[in-house]
Amino acid sequence: MDDNTRTELEAAAFRGLVEHLRRRSDVQNIDLMILSGFCRNCLSKWYLAEAERRGVEMSYGEAREIVYGMPYDEWKAAHQEKATDEQMRRYDETKPLHASISGHGKA
Repeated sequence: MDDNTRTELEAAAFRGLVEHLRRRSDVQNIDLMILSGFCRNCLSKWYLAEAERRGVEMSYGEAREIVYGMPYDEWKAAHQEKATDEQMRRYDETKPLHASISGHGKA
């Protein structure tokens, strides 16, 4: 497979993942972090890190809007629930496994 085709396939897979996460607004970011070590915010940070690497001007808010499909504050107000004590305990327990975003520390 040539590099261009691989890049196109990877981009399509990313778009599919983002669209799936937009449809599954019932799935909380903290649960994604606990189970997989990454969440919508991590995707936004990876997107932003690559934009910065390529010299594309973009804010974290703009990157989040690409992933969430709306401004983060709107998504948060409509979909985010307060984390339970148990979720926070599990989040802290799994921190060593959380995604690392180059240039942005831990997700």
